[in-house]
Order: sequence, then structure tokens, then C-alpha cells
Amino acid sequence: MLRKFVLITGFLDIPIGLATWAAAILEPQDTHFGALITCGAFLMFAGAALMWASQDMKVRAPIIVWQGLVRLTAVAAIVYMVPKGIAESWQYAICVFDGTIALVYIIGMIKHTGASFPQLLLAKTN
Repeated sequence: MLRKFVLITGFLDIPIGLATWAAAILEPQDTHFGALITCGAFLMFAGAALMWASQDMKVRAPIIVWQGLVRLTAVAAIVYMVPKGIAESWQYAICVFDGTIALVYIIGMIKHTGASFPQLLLAKTN
């Protein structure tokens, strides 16, 4: 079940990345174009990496854990931005979505591999 979760959430990053590209291309703005194209590419590459990692999670668990940390970074950014008025309150839903996925990735890999969190961060899973 964890393998399917990682595979599906990785797969879903790809259309989100493509949508990010579409937003950048359809409404190009000097200040956001490069960031959106880069972010979209990152999402697609991260999705591909997660799909690949799901095929051998014991060996590739650090990749999944680091992707969890990336998602927690998104959560932290939104938690910072909304009260400052630079994001909309509906974006808290992203916190719930990404935060849940991040916790499943991190806790799931700790349980799946039997490795500690620091071991997974340092790719010392053997």
C-alpha cells in the first residue's frame, strides 16, 4: 500500500508540473516566469524520481524522505505567507494535503526500512 501511495503521489506531481508550466506560458510575467518554469520542471523530475524510488523503497528510501522534507518546506512557506497577507487562506488546504503526504513519506520510510530519521537523511540505510 505504501508503495502504491508513493507511486501515485509521484505520478500526480507530473501533471501539476505541467500545469505550472502552462500557467507560466499562458500568462507570462517577468517576475514569475522563470520561477514557475523551474518549479514545474522540479515537480516533474521529483514525480519521476518518486515513481522510480517506489520500485525499490528499501534502497531508495532516502529519496522519498527528502521529498517529504520538500513538501514540509511548502507547508512552512504557506504557514508563513497567509498571515502576512501574501497568500490566500484557501492555501491552508495545501498544508493539509502536502503535510499529510510528507508525514506518510517520512514515517512510512522509517517503518519500512527500520532505519532512523538521521540514517535516512544521510542515506545510511544498509
